[in-house]
Amino acid sequence: MRLEEFQIETENGERIDKYLSNEMSGFSRSYIQKLMKDGHVYVNGKAVKANYKLAYDDMITVEVPDLVEPDIVPENIPLDILYEDDDILIVNKPKGMVVHPAAGHYSGTLVNALMYHCGESLSGINGVMRPGIVHRIDMDTTGSLLVCKNDQAHQKLAEQLKVHSIKRVYHAIVCGNLKEDSGTIDAPIGRHPVDRKKMSINYQNGREAVTHYQVLERFGDYTYISCRLETGRTHQIRVHMASIRHPLLGDTVYGPQKCPFKLQGQTLHAKILGITHPTTGEYMEFDAPLPEYFEDLLGRMRQNR
Repeated sequence: MRLEEFQIETENGERIDKYLSNEMSGFSRSYIQKLMKDGHVYVNGKAVKANYKLAYDDMITVEVPDLVEPDIVPENIPLDILYEDDDILIVNKPKGMVVHPAAGHYSGTLVNALMYHCGESLSGINGVMRPGIVHRIDMDTTGSLLVCKNDQAHQKLAEQLKVHSIKRVYHAIVCGNLKEDSGTIDAPIGRHPVDRKKMSINYQNGREAVTHYQVLERFGDYTYISCRLETGRTHQIRVHMASIRHPLLGDTVYGPQKCPFKLQGQTLHAKILGITHPTTGEYMEFDAPLPEYFEDLLGRMRQNR
């Protein structure tokens, strides 16, 4: 177990879990909250809960447990690899694949496939259930996903995510005909006040979220768009587009329960991913081709237009 310490040098008032998730690159807020629940975070020598409000001159001590061997079985699952070197891996994730193991999904995940493909060459930051995972995309979202093969690369890329310098462009089909050719949605996103499985626009407790969208094609009842993320909140594009009454086609969580097309979840694809390489410092950009179902859907819409 290693210790990390932080001295609060300003009048603060910020929740400690939020402060630590910003200061400890590569650690998610939920992981930090788990450390607190397990009694590994102290302020001035006393264990605290996640809602503790920081004050001037507080001394925070975080016990970061040693990594343990994950009880995750490597599985020989084919991967569509867009790029790979000694530091990073860019995967074009298929529809229906969960990124990392969780309750109900302990096999068939991207992590199971990565452990088979990479062996021990995956970063350990973010705990044993998420080796190599810097960010994630939803199960039914396809496209570019960044994986780190060592802790140094992970820390540098987590910092890029934190300062919003990673370029992320998604393609989506939304319900309805957008009035404007382009626009920006700037609305904070937080946990839904009633349904804890959903996210929502939350001005009181939400976190900053900004999405820029651009119309690519119009089909009357549907619009094909690109979305550039400034921030990366859970379900950001899905929540933002639903908030302006243009939910993603196929998204039965934030949109209509019935879909005229036989779709598996939302029509959303992580098309372009641009990063600064953690070792060379070179800017690199990757373009994941649209999945077959998405191309077929666009083809049918063009014929019917």
